[in-house]
Amino acid sequence: MRIGLVIGRICLQPVYETLVGGRFLLVQVMDRFALAGGQRKSTESLIVYDHLGAGDGDLIAFTESREAAMPFYPEKRVPLDAYNAAILDAAVIELDLDAELAQSK
Repeated sequence: MRIGLVIGRICLQPVYETLVGGRFLLVQVMDRFALAGGQRKSTESLIVYDHLGAGDGDLIAFTESREAAMPFYPEKRVPLDAYNAAILDAAVIELDLDAELAQSK
């Protein structure tokens, strides 16, 4: 499970019938620097299926790969690569950014 920040929504047609009721979110993957309050170094973004109602600016926990389809198994077959498992109120990360930056140089 990883943590991401919702930055938008994706609209598509036609709707895959087993995914009615949810939506697709554009999510920036948060790295340890961003979670600790620093500058985000990762440029990774991805599309996440959401049925919990996350909106722009929300912090979410998402799963990827086969685990993303498991909430629907065995009743439905879904073509998902990432699934919103939780909307987070906060993520508390303690990281000494100065030491981490000095070490990476």
